Amino acid sequence: MQSVLNIAAYRFVPLQDLTAWQTQLLQAAQRLQLKGTVLLASEGINLFLAGDEAAVRQWLADLCDHEPFVGLQAKESWSAKVPFQRLRVKIKREIIRMNQPAVAPAAGRAPAVDAATLARWLDQGFDDKGRPVVTLDTRNRFEIDEGSFEGALDWNLTKFSEFPHALARHVDELRDKTVVSFCTGGIRCEKAAIVMRSAGLQHVYQLDGGILQYFERTEGAPHWRGRCVVFDERGSLDAALRA
Repeated sequence: MQSVLNIAAYRFVPLQDLTAWQTQLLQAAQRLQLKGTVLLASEGINLFLAGDEAAVRQWLADLCDHEPFVGLQAKESWSAKVPFQRLRVKIKREIIRMNQPAVAPAAGRAPAVDAATLARWLDQGFDDKGRPVVTLDTRNRFEIDEGSFEGALDWNLTKFSEFPHALARHVDELRDKTVVSFCTGGIRCEKAAIVMRSAGLQHVYQLDGGILQYFERTEGAPHWRGRCVVFDERGSLDAALRA
C-alpha cells in the first residue's frame, strides 16, 4: 500500500531573513516528522518532502499562509515508504545553480505552456501559429538516459550550470522554432527559458510544472518514452508516477 505522500515544489520569490525561515521551516517539519530537503536562497524556495499525508498537507498549508508562498502548488506522488533518510533545510546561493546572477525569475517568469497544450502541439508538430515545435531537455545526461520526450534536443549537459555555454553554441538552430524547455519539476526549465529569451529567442516557453506535472495531467504521457529520474530513494518514476 502506498501511503506516504511525496511533494515537490519551488517558487522564485525574493526572500529575506533566510536564517529565520530556515529555523521556522525546519522546526515545523521536525514536529510533523517529515523527511526530505528544503533549499532556501534569496531567489526563493525549492523543496522535496515526504511523510504522513495529513502531516505533509499541514506543513504545506502552513507555508502557504505566509505571503511569499501564497498559492504555492506542489506536485504529488505516493510511495510505500519515506524515500529520504533525513530532513535538511539548507541556505544556498541559488535554489538551482546556474552561476548566472543576472538571471532573476522572480522579476518575471518566461511564458509557460501547460501539459495539455504541449501534448497537442506535439501531436500536430507545430504550435497554434503554425511554427515548428521542439522540446529542449534541460536535465543532465544521466537523467535523459532514463527517459525523455521523443525527439527532444539533448545538449549532453553534465550539470545545469553548463546550460548558458551550450545555448551559445546552439542558439542559431532555434531562432525560427517554438522551443519548449522542460525538466523534472519546472525549476531548471524556468531559468533556462529566461536565459534563452535574454539571448534573443522570441518563441520560448517552459513546460509548466515540468515532467511530473505532465505525467499528472495527461493520459498516458503522450510522446514521453521511458522513466523520469527523481532525487530520492525511489530513483525514477514511470508515467503513472509509480516507482
